[in-house]
Amino acid sequence: MLKDIFMGLSQNQFLNNAAKKYGLKMGAQSVVAGTNIPEVIKSIKELNAHGISCTVDNLGEFVFKEEEATAAKDQIIKVIEAIHENQVNAHISLKPTQVGLDIDYSFCLTNIREIVERASKYDLFVNIDMEDFKHLELTFNLLDDLSLEFNNVGTVIQAYFHKAMEYLERYQNYRIRIVKGAYKESAEIAYQDKKDIDANFIRLIEWHLLNGKFTSIATHDHRIINHVKKFVKENNIPKDQFEFQMLYGFRRELQLSLADEGYPFCTYVPFGNDWYGYFMRRLAERPQNLNLVAKQVFNKKTNTIMGVAAGAFLLGRMTKSKSNKKRS
Repeated sequence: MLKDIFMGLSQNQFLNNAAKKYGLKMGAQSVVAGTNIPEVIKSIKELNAHGISCTVDNLGEFVFKEEEATAAKDQIIKVIEAIHENQVNAHISLKPTQVGLDIDYSFCLTNIREIVERASKYDLFVNIDMEDFKHLELTFNLLDDLSLEFNNVGTVIQAYFHKAMEYLERYQNYRIRIVKGAYKESAEIAYQDKKDIDANFIRLIEWHLLNGKFTSIATHDHRIINHVKKFVKENNIPKDQFEFQMLYGFRRELQLSLADEGYPFCTYVPFGNDWYGYFMRRLAERPQNLNLVAKQVFNKKTNTIMGVAAGAFLLGRMTKSKSNKKRS
């Protein structure tokens, strides 16, 4: 129920626009590393000082106009230039829909190609983030096309998909981030039970550690992290073949602890005003994340806003249900 609420909220364009208007005043500054490039570079430098690398996401949702996609592309290129100029340890993560995938495939490919080409100039990696299922094959197609020219690009495999292992084998020779999955998908294509998702997540991690190029293990679950630590030790997997990843603002003490232990660690660093959809999906992905940020994010004002938003969502669901009953 809680997951459905947060997923519904993440897809609400009205609330997304309202969040942009409020900026980070609602409390998201604890999980978003600033609204502009100087702020995000400052956050990266602070993490680098602890031996933590970063992957930077210029946040953006609901992009259906070419001028907006072009602006997002230009902003990402500015981030690449800033990473190079400041000599920080970071690379890029981007969502294809932000740079035009919902507008036109060729237009999107041209935008991402420009980004990857600029990153390649500075020997920077670009991760193409995976979104919902309807964009999955198109995203793989982008990776295939870009790989004809560049070797500094990879993507994400989501463990909740039934065919996740098939996808992983297909891209065995790429740098891959393995995640559990953050979108609401049907039982026909995705596991619904947490135990099934966790089991597949571990299966994918182990396979790619043994057979893949480079594995980014994205999780806040200390039990899975401990399992991986044991697995890499037992199988003599070198530390330059993998890294742990967590989100900016989540489980900071554990992030620092893993880095102090000498494990390669990367923090996913989102920035910008368009933070709302990203934040809601993080809560939907793992409702326990709410506990991780509650003390630092939520105040009386935020609780009121969230309560009203959740109430509005539930009321909408109830109204729709009653309307459907009357029609039938």
